[in-house]
Amino acid sequence: MAGFFISFEGIDFCGKSEQSRGLCERLRQAGYDNVEFLREPGGVEIAEAIRKILLDTRHAGLNERTEILLYSAARAQITGERILPALHAGKIIVADRYVDSTTVYQGYGRGLDLEFVRAVNHFATRGTLPHVTFLIDLPVEVAHGRQQRNGLAKDRLENESEEFHQRVRAAYLKIAAAEPQRIIVINGDQSIAAIGDDVDKNLRQKFGLQV
Repeated sequence: MAGFFISFEGIDFCGKSEQSRGLCERLRQAGYDNVEFLREPGGVEIAEAIRKILLDTRHAGLNERTEILLYSAARAQITGERILPALHAGKIIVADRYVDSTTVYQGYGRGLDLEFVRAVNHFATRGTLPHVTFLIDLPVEVAHGRQQRNGLAKDRLENESEEFHQRVRAAYLKIAAAEPQRIIVINGDQSIAAIGDDVDKNLRQKFGLQV
């Protein structure tokens, strides 16, 4: 595949969504006219329909097994419909979440068997992984403070307990330590511009993208 796949990960309210969209803009300004943004779950019609089910606060009783299968169904759809064709066409994909989210939220957060989670992830993605993943790391209490200060509404997962989100953050750092060649940890407790500069610096120095 001639394309390049970048994903952003992190706990809720860490700023990854803003960073992923910001990177798309900077890449386009740098002359890359082949950039595609996508979000998970979602990004295509079927996956967006699944997203509504997953994040609706009225579905607080959603079973954890149902949850992982729905996330994986959405991911299988966007991988086959958008990601693989875009990579084959030589495009740059920037994703707001991908497969690592299921590993940490459903695996470590929900406590599902990790071998099962890995198998489901591999099936849904057809073994596709981002070339680089930026983990925007931020303490849970700082992220929650941002949410409260900005008056941001919470979806079903964001309404989980602080202990749940602490497990998720710890899991992110654990998988980053296990895959340092792919997952780059960025300090999320700094300005938006400074985070973007760190992302751009890594893309230039390690992957040759002129951003």
